[in-house]
Amino acid sequence: MKLASLKGGRDGGLVVVSRDLRHACPVPDVAATLQQALDDWHAAAPRLEAVYRALNEGTAADAQPFDPIGCAAPLPRAYQWADGSAYVNHVALVRQARGAEMPARFWHDPLMYQGGSDTLLGPHDDIAAASEDWGIDFEAELAVITGDVPMGVSAADALACVRLLTLVNDVSLRALIPDEVAKGFGFFHSKPSSAFAPVALTPDELGGDWRDGRVHGPVLCHVNDELLGTPDAGRDMTFGFDVLIAHAAKTRRLGAGSIIGSGTVSNLPEDESRITVAEGGVGHACIAEARARETVRYGAPRTPFLRFGDRVRIEMTGPDGVSRFGAIDQPVTQTSSR
Repeated sequence: MKLASLKGGRDGGLVVVSRDLRHACPVPDVAATLQQALDDWHAAAPRLEAVYRALNEGTAADAQPFDPIGCAAPLPRAYQWADGSAYVNHVALVRQARGAEMPARFWHDPLMYQGGSDTLLGPHDDIAAASEDWGIDFEAELAVITGDVPMGVSAADALACVRLLTLVNDVSLRALIPDEVAKGFGFFHSKPSSAFAPVALTPDELGGDWRDGRVHGPVLCHVNDELLGTPDAGRDMTFGFDVLIAHAAKTRRLGAGSIIGSGTVSNLPEDESRITVAEGGVGHACIAEARARETVRYGAPRTPFLRFGDRVRIEMTGPDGVSRFGAIDQPVTQTSSR
């Protein structure tokens, strides 16, 4: 099934969305918010599924047109947002471009940081920054939303804790990262609020494209209507969500509604002469990776970071051409910084 949160209040209002994303039903008698549904998932899920079936059959009494512009993030605020970097080739490339050594342990020990989850953005909310000098970038990712996860869960058991999947734009301010990393205490200013697709869906909606703890299929990344990348989310993912969840829960329990991100989707090029979409390659799911490849190839980056007035669109369609999660479609705007 597909679920969304309409804007209103701090936590939005839960709706069930039809498979084609055309209609939705509010379900206050089941759960007012997605977090409430996750807290009592085993009781709520069958009732939500019944509404979903009725929506798709055209028999839902309370069906209304679904407008993604009115959506908040599926969880407008979450108890946990932990973002991994599961596509290790992406990490290796970025480090290569700046002449940094790649520690061997990165290939078998996942990278993960704990992000801010108090103000998660909706799919059409602005990417707001005070200065273009901050190096504004997008990062197209997949994420899972979990139920309760026990401390020390094994990777073999972790996928049973997955309730929903969704698409993320993990906004990064690249020029602020080096100073924060140099302090040895992790990201903060350089990782502002992340944005989420309008819809979160249960794994069964993906059919065979959800396997081995990975979502398989291309992620379409546009900047100002120019296709920057179409990397396949299931390819070259060093650590599946089973491993990422187990890693996050190594020393703590994770509460229902925890969000675990994949990190920037990235594919190794099959042909080094065909990297960009224009060259026949799959391109990139963030600007930093495009710039890193340009640095390796030309000695200096050529693609600029995002500027005020730019627009980013991230989407994933199924074999039928229907958008799976709905699109993230955000303008880049200037805001004051106080």
